[in-house]
Amino acid sequence: MALAQATLTEQALARLFPDLETERRVFVTRGDQKLDLSLLRAGEAGGKGLFTKELEDALLGGTIDVAVHSLKDLPGHNPANLQVTAVLERAPTADVLITQKPGGFDELPQGARLGTSSVRRARQIQWLRPDLQVEEWRGNVPTRLRKLGEREDVAAIVLAEAGLRRLGFDISGDTLLHETHQFYVDSLAGRLLPAIGQGAIALQSRSDREEVTTLLRSINHEPTFICVRAERELQRLLAGDCALPVGVRAKLDDAHLSLTGILFGEEGKPPATAEASGEASQPESIAAELFRLLTK
Repeated sequence: MALAQATLTEQALARLFPDLETERRVFVTRGDQKLDLSLLRAGEAGGKGLFTKELEDALLGGTIDVAVHSLKDLPGHNPANLQVTAVLERAPTADVLITQKPGGFDELPQGARLGTSSVRRARQIQWLRPDLQVEEWRGNVPTRLRKLGEREDVAAIVLAEAGLRRLGFDISGDTLLHETHQFYVDSLAGRLLPAIGQGAIALQSRSDREEVTTLLRSINHEPTFICVRAERELQRLLAGDCALPVGVRAKLDDAHLSLTGILFGEEGKPPATAEASGEASQPESIAAELFRLLTK
């Protein structure tokens, strides 16, 4: 996924600056290495910076100029002297259910096992279907699909539509083919609120590198940037990271921005839900209102 996102960034730069030379450096983060860490159990993985710290250290050390991230992996607070300088145009933000058998979410058998590594997805799914058994499911997309095909005891997994599309999977119909397996696809767009930053690629750089800032701002997708400014402000106010059980959907309509959020607290208790909206020129203020409503 990281390589696909780096390629999209290089292509965006090449369209505007065909003579610009870029060099790609690949990092393996702690989150990629420590597959034994649970992302479903609060505090175990040390979620803040789990998939980003190595890249941020390289930025601060001056060995790279730009770090390309899945925005949903970034903690709400940037380290000192770093900033999210630009974002690429957002991909679809929906989660999708990948099943062994046709029928979708409603037709999952009573007590079926479902795999995900996301606390947000797990809490929303178990709120909608308390009977389902959610288990930890790690690895890249091809690995997860391969594991699903090999596990007769697991009915489904949940993946991001954006990731599937960026990796070239065809999910235009209701099936998905991978290696020798055929799976079935059910969009959860109307059921689960996406993660903060889901579907967005963030370009992070040092705030004191004006030439890099200028370059990246030229490929920034402003409508996406407005939405993620609001989402990340909510994340900051919640003091959250990518393991926070919160979902938010941002919708930009001309100069009007609306946010819909869901926040889970103690296990077994109903989540808080709220909506806030206002002028798109004030995304942080709208996020602050949503925060107030979710935590009152």
